Amino acid sequence: MDNLNIFSITFLVFLVLGSCNGGELRKNFYRISCPEAENIVRSFTWKHVASKNSLPAKLIRMHFHDCFVRGCDGSVLLDSTSKNTAEKDAVPNQSLEGFDVIDEIKSQLEKTCPGVVSCADIVALSARDSVSFQFNRSMWEVLTGRRDGSISRASEALANIPSPFFNFTTLKQSFANKSLTVQDLVVLSGAHTIGVGHCNFFSNRLYNFKGKGDADPSLNSTYSATLRTKCQSLSDNTTTVEMDPRSSLTFDNHYFSVLKQQQGLFQSDAALLTNKGASNIIDEMVSPRKFFNEFSQSMKRMGAIDVLTGTAGEIRKKCSVINS
Repeated sequence: MDNLNIFSITFLVFLVLGSCNGGELRKNFYRISCPEAENIVRSFTWKHVASKNSLPAKLIRMHFHDCFVRGCDGSVLLDSTSKNTAEKDAVPNQSLEGFDVIDEIKSQLEKTCPGVVSCADIVALSARDSVSFQFNRSMWEVLTGRRDGSISRASEALANIPSPFFNFTTLKQSFANKSLTVQDLVVLSGAHTIGVGHCNFFSNRLYNFKGKGDADPSLNSTYSATLRTKCQSLSDNTTTVEMDPRSSLTFDNHYFSVLKQQQGLFQSDAALLTNKGASNIIDEMVSPRKFFNEFSQSMKRMGAIDVLTGTAGEIRKKCSVINS
């Protein structure tokens, strides 16, 4: 056998083994083991977004909440059991949606290539693809090869997911705990350009900010008055409001413009303006090209938080339960 053939066979073996037992995340991880994997995820995701334009905000939030608890391991998808309250039942996750979309994608992938594509990768890919539907092209690169975790605890979700009530110092530390920078914090907050927020997560800014029945002085007074017509009491936990006024279904950099006008919905949004470094980054994000480029890089970093690869974890057969 000549040297070229030996090289070709060796390279092929490397690819096949790499797809099964690889080390780190990489591009096109499934190109040998399940060549249609990413096309299937995109096709099903786009089908759902076409009929439900609020889905991108829900899937990108699911990915964020997954990665901040035990890393991007699909643990947010696991159901609670009689002996364990899982992440999805923790207060920050009780408003998560899109689990049915993940399940449908997983079901198709199990028919196409059983036991190959992880639920964690489906979450990461569908988040990207849902946002990308608007542009008809992939908006950031998703490296694949994540494996699924087997532990999911509500208490860890409470401890790790950044709160909408956080100040800048706490936000910065929360991101630093995941090896993310202030740049990542500001840029990823730009995802608030799509989606809605429940009144009970910001109504204290409208009615009782310092315990004296007062409003948050850092909130635009006209915007505050508008919000009070929608959230009419501190006890309202069902009404939702656009996080990016008049632009909550379009993924763009509009969030940073309204933030500069003191119209960030949550305390955690307004907190970004209280730090000079963060405020300077906000000014940079007013450029659409700069925002899309930086968002792509920050999503790639977030998607690599504490991932399970190689032989760690498992490939779940069903995303809501660990393999028996």
